Amino acid sequence: MKFFFSLLLIVSAMLANQVAEGAPQKPVKRAMSNARPAGVPGAGGGERSGALLASDMDFIAAHDAFRAGDAVKLNRFAQQLKKSPLEVYASYYQLRLDLENADTKDIKSFLSRPEDTPMIDRLRGEWLKLLGKKQQWDLFDAEYPRLLNEDTELTCYALQSHLRSQEQAALHEARGLWFSGKERPESCVPPFEAALSAGIITEQDVWLRLRLALETGSVSLAKQLAERLTGSYAVSPKALESAAADADRYLERAKLDKASEGQRAVALFALHRLAKQSPELAVARWAKIETYFPAAEQHYFYGWLAYEAARNLDGRALQWYKMAANTPLNEPQSAWRVRAALRVLDWPEVLSSIDMMGEKQQRDAVWQYWKARALQASGKPAEAKKLLAPLGGEYNFYGQLASEELSNSPALGEPVATFKPGKQDIAAMLALPGIQRTLALYRMDLRSEAAKEWGWTLRNFNDQELLAAAEIGRRNEMYDRAINAADKTVTTHDFGLRYLAPYRSALQAHIRKHGLEEAWVYGLMRQESRFVTAAKSDVGASGLMQIMPATARWVAKKLGLKSYKQSLVRQLDTNLLLGTYYMKTVLSGLDDSPVLASAAYNAGPGRARQWRGDQSLEGTIYTETIPFDETRDYVKKVMSNTMYYAKQFNEPPRPLKQRMGIIAGKTPDNQQAIQSARGEPAEP
Repeated sequence: MKFFFSLLLIVSAMLANQVAEGAPQKPVKRAMSNARPAGVPGAGGGERSGALLASDMDFIAAHDAFRAGDAVKLNRFAQQLKKSPLEVYASYYQLRLDLENADTKDIKSFLSRPEDTPMIDRLRGEWLKLLGKKQQWDLFDAEYPRLLNEDTELTCYALQSHLRSQEQAALHEARGLWFSGKERPESCVPPFEAALSAGIITEQDVWLRLRLALETGSVSLAKQLAERLTGSYAVSPKALESAAADADRYLERAKLDKASEGQRAVALFALHRLAKQSPELAVARWAKIETYFPAAEQHYFYGWLAYEAARNLDGRALQWYKMAANTPLNEPQSAWRVRAALRVLDWPEVLSSIDMMGEKQQRDAVWQYWKARALQASGKPAEAKKLLAPLGGEYNFYGQLASEELSNSPALGEPVATFKPGKQDIAAMLALPGIQRTLALYRMDLRSEAAKEWGWTLRNFNDQELLAAAEIGRRNEMYDRAINAADKTVTTHDFGLRYLAPYRSALQAHIRKHGLEEAWVYGLMRQESRFVTAAKSDVGASGLMQIMPATARWVAKKLGLKSYKQSLVRQLDTNLLLGTYYMKTVLSGLDDSPVLASAAYNAGPGRARQWRGDQSLEGTIYTETIPFDETRDYVKKVMSNTMYYAKQFNEPPRPLKQRMGIIAGKTPDNQQAIQSARGEPAEP
């Protein structure tokens, strides 16, 4: 028990789920970095906040020996870990170090352990891939049904095995995997070849997959498929290379007056690439060659042109969507058709575009909400209410908006916590090996492993168990894991755990100085780092407020911090000082709109301004039509978070739709003057 209580008292390092960007220059997509150089605990995520136990030091040595391929050292330290919760990792390392030559009995013994850690299924998957590669099908078939986390490579090995006894069924399964615009693993080649030889996968299927490959920009796959096409389907690999290298030049030189279907496919591929660069250029080229394409291919081109134009917020997008006629649209194309209609408040088009979506896509909360809004605008409030009522019970951005449409007031609807874990609940949770391993891994700053262990342990928890785990995360300052657990509850909730608010005393002075709304600051920080002080992204964004290096230097200069150096940005007070100053800067420069400021924090102020409409837009519509998927999702979550924090901090109630406000239309191009007045660097 002493070990368990030591675990509980040690402050663990923290890991963020999702990190968004924030810099005055060009933003770069960021993902949390969990890398740790061998032998240097903590190098990937800052200093540890608690002392290491003796077993931790043994584990670090075993971990580093595994990474270095040192079997002798690994075996020595694995012996020291025999009675530790982390023994399973040491055993995994020993087997994995030379899995190809490992004793089958030892592997089976390891795989027969309780499935209370991801390491069991991880080794199972790796062993199955080795068995498939060696075509040891009896061993493969015996273990494959126990696999929990399947991937395409293993699915195709299973198909290879099934070909021996269930040939026709396996061939049809292979055809089901065929239709992808991306390359499949090598293990898929044998079943694909068998299906092609048997005629189950036809030349038409090859052609359809080539079109998918071109749509996703996978030229290498398209070239492989082109080798199988003949006659009118024939596609020149050289033509594909030329079209990919310089689409405009290729189209300028292409002779299409008597083009085959394959030649036209390459031209359509070039037109799509050109539309991504500039819808204007694509339209100019299309005007010269349109007559060489049959009606179906013309409609196909307009579907992609409209999609790229909509994402470019081009006002002609809706017109081009209509010219696409009945050509099938994929989910992104369908979504942007609705968004194009929203930008111009064409509610009948919003309604019809949603109705044209597939049933699964229509059920998404986003389209349920906008369909209800379109029905309201069409004078059908009763039908709108039928959609809004179930949506209003969801605890998310669209659930909040739906509740407000129904009640015309802020109606978060979150319940008062009906369950608080007691001492026995906490003790029972701490007794679980997966929780013990998570605490130890966080303590050693092995965050990626800790997050996987945590997720695996929680995967079958009920609501009360999730809240007990969340409380353990909170007590150990693993705020991101606490939020992760509290977010998963279905019927019994604790919004105090779901929307944790640490570091309030440290933040107060900065909030008062800049006149910022505390709820919005917390809403943004929760989305940026899940309150991980040591968080660092792959491109260097750091700390609670995930400040990019260039942003930090710029703010430090504005504040006159002459002794500033980059290492300081991860200190709590410095991070809050720089982050809140930058929040105030973007807020003041963008009409005091938290929607625009949130978009600017993630994608840069210039883009936030550029995404305005020609006329004023409802804040919800501005947000829905942000071209960057990451930023669009980010702004929704920041604003939704803000509502929950506002209630927690006892702020006067304000509807989310009111908070989203009205985003003024574009003004004459004075961006450089505005930046110059504030000293903000010009953006690309």
